[in-house]
Amino acid sequence: MIFLRPCSLRRLCFQEEASSLVFLGFFTTIFYSHHLDQAPPNKPACHSCGTASPPGGLCQVPLEGSGLRPAPSRAALPARPGAPLPPSPAPPSHAPRPRTRPNPAALLSHRGLDQSLPEAAGEVHLTTVPGGDHLLPAEAGPPHGGGGRPGAGGELPARAEPMVQKHLESLQSYYGNGLETGPLQRLTNLLLVEGLTDIQQKEHDILQIETTKGLRNVSKSIPLEKLFLPLSKVSIPPRISVTIGVAGIGKSTLVKLFVYSWAKGEINRDIMLVLPLTFRELNTYEKLSAERLIRLAFPHITEPSCISAGAARTLLILDGLDEFKTPLDFSNTVVCTDPKKEIQVDNLITNIIRGNLLQEASVWVTSRPTAASQIPGGLVDRMTEIRGFGAAEMKEFLDQMFLDNRDLSSQVLHHIKANRSLHIMCTVPGFCWISGSSIGYYLKNSTDQSQEMTVVPKTLSEIYSYYFKMTLSSDWPEKQRETLRIEQAVNNSKKIMGSLGRLAFYGLLKRKYVFYEQDMKTYGIDLSLLQSSLCSRLLLKEEMQSSTAYYFSHLTIQEFLAAIYYYTTAKRAIFDLFTENGMSWPKLGFLNHFKSAVQRSLQAEDGQLDIFVRFLSGLLSPQVNKLLSGWLLAKDEHNSFRSQAISFLQGCLNTDYVISSRTVNTVHCLYEIQHMEIAKSVEEAMKNESLAGMLTPVNCSVLAYLLQVSNVCMEETNLSNCLTYNVCKSLLPQLLFCHNLRLDNNQFKDNVMELLGSVLSVKDCQIQKLSLAENQISNKGAKALARSLMVNRSLMVLDLRSNSIGPSGAKALADALKKNQVLLSLNLQHNVIKEDGAAFLAEALLTNHKLTTLHLQKNSIGAQGARKIAEALKRNCSLKELMLSSNSVGDNGSVALAEALKVNHSLQSLDLQSNSISSAGVAALTVALCSNKGLINLNLRENSISKEGGPAIARALRTNSTLRRLDLAANLLYDEGGKAIALAMKENRALTSLHLQWNFIQANAATALAQALKSNSSLASLDLQENAIGDEGMAALSAALKVNTTLADLHLQVASVGAAGAQALAEALMVNKSLQILDLRGNFIGVAGAKAMANALKVNRSLRRLNLQENSLGMDGAICIATALKGNHGLTYVNLQGNRIGQSGAKMISDAIRTNSPDCVVEV
Repeated sequence: MIFLRPCSLRRLCFQEEASSLVFLGFFTTIFYSHHLDQAPPNKPACHSCGTASPPGGLCQVPLEGSGLRPAPSRAALPARPGAPLPPSPAPPSHAPRPRTRPNPAALLSHRGLDQSLPEAAGEVHLTTVPGGDHLLPAEAGPPHGGGGRPGAGGELPARAEPMVQKHLESLQSYYGNGLETGPLQRLTNLLLVEGLTDIQQKEHDILQIETTKGLRNVSKSIPLEKLFLPLSKVSIPPRISVTIGVAGIGKSTLVKLFVYSWAKGEINRDIMLVLPLTFRELNTYEKLSAERLIRLAFPHITEPSCISAGAARTLLILDGLDEFKTPLDFSNTVVCTDPKKEIQVDNLITNIIRGNLLQEASVWVTSRPTAASQIPGGLVDRMTEIRGFGAAEMKEFLDQMFLDNRDLSSQVLHHIKANRSLHIMCTVPGFCWISGSSIGYYLKNSTDQSQEMTVVPKTLSEIYSYYFKMTLSSDWPEKQRETLRIEQAVNNSKKIMGSLGRLAFYGLLKRKYVFYEQDMKTYGIDLSLLQSSLCSRLLLKEEMQSSTAYYFSHLTIQEFLAAIYYYTTAKRAIFDLFTENGMSWPKLGFLNHFKSAVQRSLQAEDGQLDIFVRFLSGLLSPQVNKLLSGWLLAKDEHNSFRSQAISFLQGCLNTDYVISSRTVNTVHCLYEIQHMEIAKSVEEAMKNESLAGMLTPVNCSVLAYLLQVSNVCMEETNLSNCLTYNVCKSLLPQLLFCHNLRLDNNQFKDNVMELLGSVLSVKDCQIQKLSLAENQISNKGAKALARSLMVNRSLMVLDLRSNSIGPSGAKALADALKKNQVLLSLNLQHNVIKEDGAAFLAEALLTNHKLTTLHLQKNSIGAQGARKIAEALKRNCSLKELMLSSNSVGDNGSVALAEALKVNHSLQSLDLQSNSISSAGVAALTVALCSNKGLINLNLRENSISKEGGPAIARALRTNSTLRRLDLAANLLYDEGGKAIALAMKENRALTSLHLQWNFIQANAATALAQALKSNSSLASLDLQENAIGDEGMAALSAALKVNTTLADLHLQVASVGAAGAQALAEALMVNKSLQILDLRGNFIGVAGAKAMANALKVNRSLRRLNLQENSLGMDGAICIATALKGNHGLTYVNLQGNRIGQSGAKMISDAIRTNSPDCVVEV
């Protein structure tokens, strides 16, 4: 069979010089006859950062972008095999590539492997995998390991075997011993995403994390071992794979883990060669050919043409696209199909990705999201994303940081969790390392008497100030304090920091994150200074074939150093610092330079300077100035600038309801500068639901900030009764990431639904619950929402109650439900959808298999609408709750629903309250209950069920074993119907809740129910309020309570119970140990009854809530109850209102109860 990659024709149009169609498949198209005993090993990767480095080239950071320990000396490392790069030899001729694809099973057989497809590859064994996220002690050497790939072979010429073996040996020598494990589980299971979201393409990494709260709306994942395998039996392996992740998340660690596992033969045994390269190294070349590129990754090869021609399935790894010095321009690619021709490196990469070169090789690119957006989505076959830490992984990570002090690790984790914004950021390993180090340093030194160590770090600036203070004083979590004197550290550090700060600042402006020796000379950095321990903790070093690369241990370290440089230089600069050559209009004074930085940040569309200006603002805060005073800053130099900077930042918030990410970042700047008065007032108003009328443009900007970071919004974002069209429009970017959003009673009209529909249609929408109740939404607004439901993948609950969408609005939503497979609950209560709307929704229920809850109360659907829904229920197996109260269903509709219940066993709750159902309708329903095995809750409240309906209900209760809650309140059962139900309760063992209030039940029925309670062991709640059972009925129930052990709730409001009934009940309470809620409102137990109840309360320990409201207790009765509570430690709520106690008496009683029972809530 011939497999043609679906996108081959698309790619072919870019290959102007191609003469034949390229077939790409699961294995390669040219195989030689010799079997290779040893497959190529993994490319050596630095255990410090996990970066897949070439042999002999070592990154000095333990975790990609996160570990910050000093790198080991390179003296003991073996020289890179094959360096310097030899000239490209002329490759031997070889046969042209065939146009057909070999049979995968035959190839497996040829390799001597099992006949099963690669999906059967074993799991990755992490016990011996290098801990990419685990941090080695500073004294430890580079990780190394080895071993071939047992059982793995390749289809390379026999003459290639010595080259592969030599390469394998060099890798084994490089890795050595000492592999450690870490929290790597998240790296073995990647998120499978469909592309980059808008925020990933446009915003700074930290803003991505803050805005999305560290989460991604992704339901699919892919194991590491299947990263380059087909997703199904009919698909083919991806040629271009891209893995994205923010700085410090572990991209290079992932590369190292994959290559190591592949080299051991644990995964992807179908891949013959893995060729890892970093863009860091590619930066050192101006021109390369495809064959010379192969030689970079495989130094010992003398015939790269066998790889470039596809002699074996090859995986080319290009790690760190965000570090590439030249942007990739796919729109102006100069086509090259000659693997020997040297071209510009960026052009080489685009030709490889387009498939013009190395057509048979799979390519894996890792990158930060913003840089990954350079690659057209149409060229990417598979995109994955690395998730951040989960709760357990964060704890494990911190435990490993503080191996010798688990108490300190727990304290650090506690402080991180206490700050929601910080906790979200710490899902990134790199940031978690910096934060953990800083907070750990603070906690260890907080007992010092120094004034600057009095506040736990919370802001970004404080975190990094503690980190730099720790660095400058040579105090690291894994090392004892060095003997170097502080004074020496200060003097030695200032020159170094100034030089590194200038490098960091202008590198940031140029989007340059990797530096080389020429850059160091340009910025006047003495290379000998880079050997100091201080520099090695901030600026890390990697030796490569042709040069040495330097890079900051984390992007935020570069941004903080850049801010310090700008801060210290701006006070004496006379020209704009953003113009490196100094040619600009004169700009004098720190404040002018500060304004310039903020304005440039606001003008940058991609957030390039956002974190830089946060740090710059934070350096003006009193706490940061105390921490760095005398180290990096002059003492108290912030005082003269802080108030003016605050005024300027607040002025930037007057955006006339136009809120962007830059505006929200301005509020972050105010937080960093420690001026949060406005934010506190808006947050308090949110908490009290009193935002109405106070949402000015400035407060809207603050609200947008709070939607990201406030604990008030963690469980629910309640913006009811406070928003207008303009305010809602301005907050859309932030509403996008609110999981539970309430927008009730805002008088929203259809134009707002258009806005919200656009939000729900966005790929990265994270709204899971949306309530739009009590607005002014018509059918047009419903149609806008329906269009969004066609594509939305996050919304699970939609509440549109009390609007006016009508039948046409219901039709639009029903059409959406036919395609939507995410929504679980839809509330259309009181929306005038009528019979036609019900019919449309019923049609949707025939095909929708996700909706579990449907609310249609108060919609006048009538009997016909109920029939349509009943017909749908016969085939629908997903709906669990159906609410049809106040719909004029009548007996005819009830009969139709009853027929459905005979075959539908998935519906669990049916609400038919207020539907004019008489005994005839109930008869049909009870017949259905005799055979139904799914219904748990049936609400027949406020209908017209007469005493003749009682026996029918009783028959169902004797037979049915699944119904748990039955509500028959406000019907016409009388004593006859009540007695019939009571007799059935003697046999029923399933019902737990029975509501019989307001049914004209008297003492006879109450006595029958009492007899049932003596033997019934399932009923937990009985409601008999508004039934005149009197003292006789109360006495019977009390006698039952003495032996019953399951009843927990008893409601006897307005039941004509007097003192005698209360005394009987009190006797029962002295022995009963199950009753927890007792409601006696509206009776007349009087003082005598109160005294009896008080005596019972001194003994009873089970009762939790007692309501004696309006019972003619008087002052004496109330005092009895209050005194009894001194010995009762179970009650948590007592209501004594309406008992003619008087205001002064109420206070005295209230005080007495609070004194006797502090945990009890009293209403007097």
